Amino acid sequence: MENKKFFLYARKSTDVEDKQVLSIDAQLTELREYAVREGIEISAELVEKQSAKVPGRPIFNKLLNDIEKFGGSILAWHPDRLARNSVDGGRVIYLLDTGKLASLKFPTFWCDSTSQGKFMLNMAFGQSKYYVDSLSENTKRGLRQKVRNGDYPSQAPVGYINDSRTKSIVVDKKKSRVIRLAFERYVKGGQRLEDIANFLAKNGISTRSGKRMSKSRATFILSNPFYIGLFKYGGERHEGKYEPIISKKLFDEAQGMLKLRGQPERKAKNEPQPFCGLISCASCGMMITGEHKFKRQKNGNVHEYTYYRCTKKRKDFVCKESAVREKELDRQLSSLIQKVSLPKDWAEELLKIAEKDFNNSAPSLTASVKESETKLSVISQKLERLLNGYLDQVIDQDDYRLQKGKLLSSKKSLQEEMTSLSHKQNDWLEPFQNWVKVAQSLDKTASDSDLFAKKVCAKEIFGSNLLLGEKTVRASAPKILNSLGKFGGNPWDALRASRISSSKKPSSSILVRGRGLEPPRP
Repeated sequence: MENKKFFLYARKSTDVEDKQVLSIDAQLTELREYAVREGIEISAELVEKQSAKVPGRPIFNKLLNDIEKFGGSILAWHPDRLARNSVDGGRVIYLLDTGKLASLKFPTFWCDSTSQGKFMLNMAFGQSKYYVDSLSENTKRGLRQKVRNGDYPSQAPVGYINDSRTKSIVVDKKKSRVIRLAFERYVKGGQRLEDIANFLAKNGISTRSGKRMSKSRATFILSNPFYIGLFKYGGERHEGKYEPIISKKLFDEAQGMLKLRGQPERKAKNEPQPFCGLISCASCGMMITGEHKFKRQKNGNVHEYTYYRCTKKRKDFVCKESAVREKELDRQLSSLIQKVSLPKDWAEELLKIAEKDFNNSAPSLTASVKESETKLSVISQKLERLLNGYLDQVIDQDDYRLQKGKLLSSKKSLQEEMTSLSHKQNDWLEPFQNWVKVAQSLDKTASDSDLFAKKVCAKEIFGSNLLLGEKTVRASAPKILNSLGKFGGNPWDALRASRISSSKKPSSSILVRGRGLEPPRP
């Protein structure tokens, strides 16, 4: 056979369709042996590790460009090493048509530069493309079925582990605890996204590439529904079979906090003072801010002090409220906190009544569970009808995805409610005992010098009901009854109202509501 210069081309990728293909070394060995047997002179060996499903391989494109300019022949192990897409396959056949590609040789496939040879080559390229397309469709079909079964078809987020043995997702006990604490910290309201990112980093949570957690990454974690058992795939929300890390209630609270605090950051002119964000102006309703000032005397002495004043940002109102020194504000807040402190005899009586109520309460669990099961059944029926409507093309895809997401969210809330009813119907006693203990310790908190701790305490007791007017801070009246005449406040509102009316009513009517201490069930 006449000697010709050939370009040897070997290729292998990490794609699924290349799993059974010979390795690069094996291809080179077979091609060299074939070249010796056929008397082919190899002018260059080209090796590429890239998929051929789509055009754009740099080494292959350079090879065809050189052949188009200077001519030449190609030696490869099989036609599918050259092309698995119609563009690259068509280009190879076109170069054969124009004669610039003199010859193609394969140890495993016959091809000659004749009409029959090009027809067979075109069939081989088409078969390779069909194999890739069908494999892709089969893979997608398998993934869709996996999703329907509640299995997440991708790499699980931090807090979970992909178990290769069971092909499932399991909870990472150590990291899941950190993720849960991050949610709880953020929901309390005293943490910024930067603080959450630092907390995650300090506890060994990093990105997949090992980089430190950023603010945006912390936001992604706090807004990922994966942690409550719902995951997104293909634009839809699906219910997972894995164990949730956090409750739906905690997740919803985190979303509310993200929305509330999702305002553009503004650099403060002064360092934030302890009582900032706690009190509103009694005249105009704007927030009270704190400033740290220095005063230098002629004799060289320097005095520093902190005072609080209205921000006076209201444009339609001229606020004339004066500033108040931090020490005076601290004294007034301490007095307000002390007035809410729970007396010892009240605490003892409350604990006795709570114990009695806990022991004598007859659980109405069965009726509540049945009611939740009925609601759950209704949601399942709605999901089935929604799917049928989508399959019958009565509902478009966007509406289907939106309504499905809402129904799955409601289903998750009901499931958590049923779990709570089944396992924690009497868990109110311990939190109540802890609250009584905290309420008794308010005297100590009020007399302490930790202003930030005092702010947290005042925020919990009074909420946004603290007003500053005429250099005096006061708390608006506690809200006990809502528009329906039912209890609508928090335990601190009830305690404040009881302390206010304690001199007018007997202690028994102050300590106990008509229905007892146990919180009503839904």
